[in-house]
Amino acid sequence: MTTLTTALLALSLAQAPQTLTLEDALKRADEVNLDLKAAQARVGVAKAGVWKAWSYHLLQVSAQGSYAFNDAKLTFPPHNPAAAANTMYFTIQPWEQTSAQVQATQVLVAPQLWFAIQSAYRAEDAVVYSVENARREVLFGVAQAYYAVASLKRLVEVSQQLHEIAERQSKDANIRYQAGTVAKVARLRADMDLARADQDLLRSRNSYQSARLSLAILLDRQPDFEVVEPPEPALPADVSGLELGALDNRPDVKAARALEGVYLSQRRVAAMRYLPTIAAFGRYTYADPPGLTGQTQATAAGLSFSWTILDGGLREAELRETSARIAEAEANRRNLENRAQAEVRVALLDLESARANAKKAKEQRDLAAENQRLVDVSFKAGAATAVEQADATSALRNAEIQLATEMLQAQLAAVRVMKAAGTFDPVKAVHR
Repeated sequence: MTTLTTALLALSLAQAPQTLTLEDALKRADEVNLDLKAAQARVGVAKAGVWKAWSYHLLQVSAQGSYAFNDAKLTFPPHNPAAAANTMYFTIQPWEQTSAQVQATQVLVAPQLWFAIQSAYRAEDAVVYSVENARREVLFGVAQAYYAVASLKRLVEVSQQLHEIAERQSKDANIRYQAGTVAKVARLRADMDLARADQDLLRSRNSYQSARLSLAILLDRQPDFEVVEPPEPALPADVSGLELGALDNRPDVKAARALEGVYLSQRRVAAMRYLPTIAAFGRYTYADPPGLTGQTQATAAGLSFSWTILDGGLREAELRETSARIAEAEANRRNLENRAQAEVRVALLDLESARANAKKAKEQRDLAAENQRLVDVSFKAGAATAVEQADATSALRNAEIQLATEMLQAQLAAVRVMKAAGTFDPVKAVHR
């Protein structure tokens, strides 16, 4: 193999479109989608909220110090050189003053903090489930786009096959017209069918390129790929349990339950504020000059007790507010659960209809293909007219397009069932 041939082969391989599978598309979307990155950042905020809630219950250590230089030194009694030598003087304000204090505090009993920590954990769960729901929505959109591109690619192949049939029929009609076995109208009709096949092929190719470009935008990449036939969505053999399973599998339902739990914990926080808070403390103090004790250093340890007796009705207002939020969250949760089960029922009905339509479209395509073949043979034998041949080809074209469309709808209906039931898990789809 010459160097030039090797270079041309390498160039052709480098320019060949890459193969993009459904799993690759989902993985790519999971990595580059900016909406998902923004949503995942909210998880970090929620985790920080948990640490913030815990910080109020953990050991607190504080330190402070001061240094002061005074412009005058004050003594008592005021300094008098003529006074007796045995006069005792007390310094009230020295030239320099230094002090420092270190204190450690540990909360021992704080019921409101216990439920505040619980509320933070539930808030984190709500955010995690919400982000996962957003993630599945994004990847579901990518899956829809991929199935659409694959369907349009199939239409291009069908259009190519029909174009080849039209070319053959046009060639046969021209040969027979030249031989004088058919009228001119047969040749014209065949040429018209070929022109329409040219238009259909161009239209299908452009539609495929447009859909592929839209998919490339979702994946933040160049449209330098070719899709492959995606696998049939895997549904369980028994779909009767999907409706109840949706209540446990759908992340949006889990997020609604977690949010309701947040408000329940917040109401408990408000109720626990009626109880006192007990903490232990230890303190070290340094002062120069020393105080009344005559010592520059001092330590202390003990317990502190805090109890709010009356706060102007703040706790009662918070209890009413959180109770209202709980009622709202409960209604939203129940509404979402009902809607989730209804979506599963509707999705299953749509799947049944889509599969029936796809089956019927396949039967019609098979009949149209057989009819076109028989009419084509009859036309060559002089037993069928050009109009009959054109009608048979048109019927085959419509049946092929209908089959591709219905197959896509059946696949998308199965994916929608998985999404409605909460079993559409892009993590498993990408990493299996």
